[in-house]
Amino acid sequence: MRTGLLTQEVLPFYARLALLGAATLALDAVLHGVDQVWIGRYLGIPGVLLIIGSFGYSLRKHKLIASGNPATLLRLHEYMAWTGSLLVLVHAGIHFNALLPWLAIVAMLVNVASGLTGKFLVQRARKSLQANSVLLRARGMAAAEIAETLHWDSVAVEAVKQWRVVHYPITLAFAVLALGHIVSIFLFWGWR
Repeated sequence: MRTGLLTQEVLPFYARLALLGAATLALDAVLHGVDQVWIGRYLGIPGVLLIIGSFGYSLRKHKLIASGNPATLLRLHEYMAWTGSLLVLVHAGIHFNALLPWLAIVAMLVNVASGLTGKFLVQRARKSLQANSVLLRARGMAAAEIAETLHWDSVAVEAVKQWRVVHYPITLAFAVLALGHIVSIFLFWGWR
């Protein structure tokens, strides 16, 4: 593995996951430190709303909405989903009260990891294809010859772009489990 790949692709991926874990522990520690743990119980609500709001990118990508710059919406998707996940993780805390919420948390974490994996894989594949194309052009190859030489690389890039085939079902599993948790809260809440 080249140093560039390690520092530009692998470490940022793990750093974002580690930052999510560290931020969760820090925020939870602050709430415990100031004896305001009850706030964590309600952080799930804005967390879920941020995660739902992050779907603006998907709606734009699938042309269900026409407004918004896709690149800006992608960045918002990443930040809102990350921040929403942080709030949901603090909401979950380290309390093992029921299985359904923990299944939702596991699905959410797999979803975050899947999203980051897809982001880094697609970026890496595109950069590699572009760099190879520039190199071949610099060597004096014609456009048709470059296309023929890089055909299988292009096929590979298109295959990597299909990571969403995995990401979408994971997102759906998280949504179903989270909805089940929310419905169960309303069913068993002490309304009196």
